[in-house]
Amino acid sequence: MTNGGVLSIQAMTVGYGGAPAVADVDLDMAPGEIVAVVGESGSGKTTVVRAILGLLPSSGRVCGGDILFEGRSLLGLSRAQWLELRRHRMSMVFQDAGAMLNPVRRLGSQFIEYIRTVEPGCTAKGARERAIDMLERMALPDAPRVMDSYAFELSGGMRQRVGIAMAMTFSPALLLADEPTSALDVTMQAQIVRQMLALREEEGTAIMIVTHNLGLAARMADRIVVMRSGRVVELGDTARVVDHPAHEYTASLLASVPSL
Repeated sequence: MTNGGVLSIQAMTVGYGGAPAVADVDLDMAPGEIVAVVGESGSGKTTVVRAILGLLPSSGRVCGGDILFEGRSLLGLSRAQWLELRRHRMSMVFQDAGAMLNPVRRLGSQFIEYIRTVEPGCTAKGARERAIDMLERMALPDAPRVMDSYAFELSGGMRQRVGIAMAMTFSPALLLADEPTSALDVTMQAQIVRQMLALREEEGTAIMIVTHNLGLAARMADRIVVMRSGRVVELGDTARVVDHPAHEYTASLLASVPSL
């Protein structure tokens, strides 16, 4: 990994007991860089993210290569080490943030509990103020009202911004986003993209966004990784990949993007 790099995936192979699901993946990420991993369903995108987070299912394991985060191998970490890493240096935004929120508890109580779990010395008042500040940074109107709301009382876009706010509370070095806009309409997608780009500018957070949407990748990412059948078939600067795809599969994905 180059000096100052955040993430380095080196010839990583992941298996689920049989043939490898992902093979020989190489990728480096610098601080503040946005990388989009694109491909159709089953291409191995989510497996890559799960491997980085140490959240492969029990049948899955990294059976080749290495994953370095801030110069440290992630293979073989203890449960306590993983928890510490995920709390402070690495966060995840899921496809539907509403699915990670307890539907029978107000959002504020969940947000406050999360902050005080990570920082036990933080008071409930301090945690609430911090949570409101994060929600306001996500451009959520009337953040105190959002804190007192249940998840079902918010729109999909608002719930997604709550999820991003929680993921960014402790300024992680790396944010992983798995299809963060696929369940949203075009207007909400644009809002989420703007907020994530702002976080990159304000915090210097590196972002890996997993998506099947090449249009979204072209708008957000500095570089694009194209995966097919568990392998990287193309990797390069966004402008080069979009304007001059080197692999026929990338060209076919670009051809399928609707235009007005």
